[in-house]
Amino acid sequence: MDPSGGCPHAANARLLGRGAVTEVLLPGGVEGMAVLGHAALKEFLAHPDVAKDAQHFAALQAGGIPDGWPLKTFATVQGMTTADGADHRRLRALVSKAFTTRRVEELRPRVEALTTSLLDGLDRAATAGDGVADLRTHFALPLPMSVICELLGVDAGHHDRLHQLSNRIVATDIGPEEAVAANREMVEVLGGVAADRTENPGDDLTSALIAAREEDGDRLGPHELIGTLMLTIIAGHETTLNLITNAVRALCTHRDQLALVRSGRASWADVVEETLRWDSPVSYFPFRYPTRDLTIDGTVIPKGTPVLAGYSAAGRDEKAHGPDADRFDVTRATGTRHLSLGHGAHFCMGAPLARMESTVALAGLFARFPHLDLAVPEAELPRHASFVGNSVRTLPVRLHG
Repeated sequence: MDPSGGCPHAANARLLGRGAVTEVLLPGGVEGMAVLGHAALKEFLAHPDVAKDAQHFAALQAGGIPDGWPLKTFATVQGMTTADGADHRRLRALVSKAFTTRRVEELRPRVEALTTSLLDGLDRAATAGDGVADLRTHFALPLPMSVICELLGVDAGHHDRLHQLSNRIVATDIGPEEAVAANREMVEVLGGVAADRTENPGDDLTSALIAAREEDGDRLGPHELIGTLMLTIIAGHETTLNLITNAVRALCTHRDQLALVRSGRASWADVVEETLRWDSPVSYFPFRYPTRDLTIDGTVIPKGTPVLAGYSAAGRDEKAHGPDADRFDVTRATGTRHLSLGHGAHFCMGAPLARMESTVALAGLFARFPHLDLAVPEAELPRHASFVGNSVRTLPVRLHG
């Protein structure tokens, strides 16, 4: 795997040509595997003999993974994404009430108001920049970051730093010292948030998690609390940030598809689903581990192997999505659903929120700026330095074409 990231689709096509499941070399020479094909990934994600707990990571348990390994946090952070069975159900139950469809709909007016305010700011930034503004910085980032932090009761003063730290934690080209420092600082910041919410509880998810811990000491340990906050913040804004960014980029480079939405022949929800399939905001997500030697699509994945879930590859798997799988088409039949939000017990709990935020954001953006377009050729947009996140680092746009 290329730790510098970049656009994954050409490499995905080459890997898929080798098979739905393939060996990969992770940073630091760690041997792993990736599941790339849609059908194989769907089977793997829901397989009863596949675990998330790092006690099943053979190389880690044997002492073969050093501190500062850029992907170590994905394996060792304590929270829903590294828990199995009853532990996973316990942790998920504590958080899930904040992300139900009903609760998300209650948030819609706030998201709409925030969208309007951010569009005003985007307009001001463009005016100051000779008509050009970075949509990612001024719109796609602060929308989901503000919403998730409000849900958690995190003060606005922490937003920028939390995003910077999140960016480092999901980076795959980061050095050991920087990786350790980013994780340490993230724990310190979130420890301060937890301490503040303990002293001054409010109507927010962090306060509710602390109350649950205090009512029954074994429900949520201190490391689980910090881990849950970290995972919720990272997953709650990085993925939606990439989703909005990728959707705008796709529409600007496929004006015919934008015209279909404007004419009513497709919806903004269709745009979101096709973006999730065609340019998944998460490319390869670490890790799952077979608890026994496991055969998927004819390939054996040895027990204890760290496995990447190849969402961006599965989204363009021609066996699932047809010979035109690499074409962005908002009218595409949805008989075979994408897997970009997961599958099985670990299906993305924030999916309703991500979908709502993205549809509100896109509808508001293109209603306000119907002639919005990229300010530079797409090929010149700098990519994320990660094979986990899939997007560009900046998105300069001209709001009035």
